[in-house]
Amino acid sequence: MRLKIVTVGEPVLRDVAAKVSKKQLRHPDTQNLIAYMRETMRDAPGVGLAAPQIGISLQIAVIEDKAEYHKGVSAAEMRERERRPVRFHVIVNPVLELLSEPHTEFYEGCLSLPGFTAIVPRARTVRVSCLDHKGEPRVIGAFGWYARILQHEIDHLNGTLYIDKMKSRSFCSLDNYYRCWKRKQSDVAKQPA
Repeated sequence: MRLKIVTVGEPVLRDVAAKVSKKQLRHPDTQNLIAYMRETMRDAPGVGLAAPQIGISLQIAVIEDKAEYHKGVSAAEMRERERRPVRFHVIVNPVLELLSEPHTEFYEGCLSLPGFTAIVPRARTVRVSCLDHKGEPRVIGAFGWYARILQHEIDHLNGTLYIDKMKSRSFCSLDNYYRCWKRKQSDVAKQPA
């Protein structure tokens, strides 16, 4: 079942989501929710989806960066972004630790802000302590694009959108990004207003 993705302006996107107990996580309703979130993320398509994005204020996010999503990305861009495939997994009640300063800047989009993108500074390396879909503790060490995805989804669970952290001069429609910025140096967009 594909769920409706809520867009910017919905109050649920600005709330800190509720923690999920192990008992609640193991309940069939929550397991079904995770399966529906996976299907919704893949259908969009996206590389991550947090429960608040479907109108549910719970600390659950699904993540997957399939190799097939990399088909239109050059080898140079893959290296620059340190992007590699990431298998599907679930993070519940995550605690994020930045292991580097948020100086890595790339354009980022969001399923809750369809049609737009902006440069967002993120930490290159992170550690995330969380529960997996079975309620088992997990520690994830990530770098590059995977670290960016984790930071983006955990922001959603804390009521933060990428527009809160973006370089405001870089904000543009996806059409204009592909037309004007994708193949150019983005130094002008990164400059402060």
